[in-house]
Amino acid sequence: MKSQDPQCKKCRRAGEKLFLKGEKCEGAKCTLVKRNFAPGVHGNKGFKRLTNYGKQLAEKQKAKRMYGLREKQFASYFDKSFKKVGKTGELLFGMLENRLDNTVFRLGFGKSRSHARQIVGHGHIEVNGKKVDIPSYQVKVGDIISIKEKAMKSPAFVNIKEDLEKKELVPWISLDKKELKGKITGVPNLSDVALNIDWQSIVEFYSK
Repeated sequence: MKSQDPQCKKCRRAGEKLFLKGEKCEGAKCTLVKRNFAPGVHGNKGFKRLTNYGKQLAEKQKAKRMYGLREKQFASYFDKSFKKVGKTGELLFGMLENRLDNTVFRLGFGKSRSHARQIVGHGHIEVNGKKVDIPSYQVKVGDIISIKEKAMKSPAFVNIKEDLEKKELVPWISLDKKELKGKITGVPNLSDVALNIDWQSIVEFYSK
């Protein structure tokens, strides 16, 4: 029997879709549709009731997996957000959303966040006309994100224009589908996206 994709196991562990596999997550082929219980020997007994700490940990793990970060990276973003003036949860959300790999995913240049990370790492993306191959690069209002002209021959961008017709953009990003250029027009706002993450629980988890 073919081993299950590790990305799908993360969704099953969370008990909901984290949309880590792009288009596969949208249809009937989604593993969570067929196996809606936690992975492992005892997973088919259902999801356990969590303690308050367990719920906080689960929310942190969910966000960390959704954005594809290691624990040290995620904790670092929390520390930076905690030191800023404002609501820590919203600031943390904003920093994660403003990562270049996430922005490439939001624009539809990558089918998933992991795919977008590969695209950035391979040097296929430019910010304001200059190549940026650091996935964690923080974009800001006014930045122009585009695909390098030479990179358009890459298999990663086959049928890109057709795919973009189906893409729904978040309000703080605009896209010129003809020129394949995106622009950061505002700051990420939690009320503008349907992410099932309790950011306050994450703040409480790290504040213990």
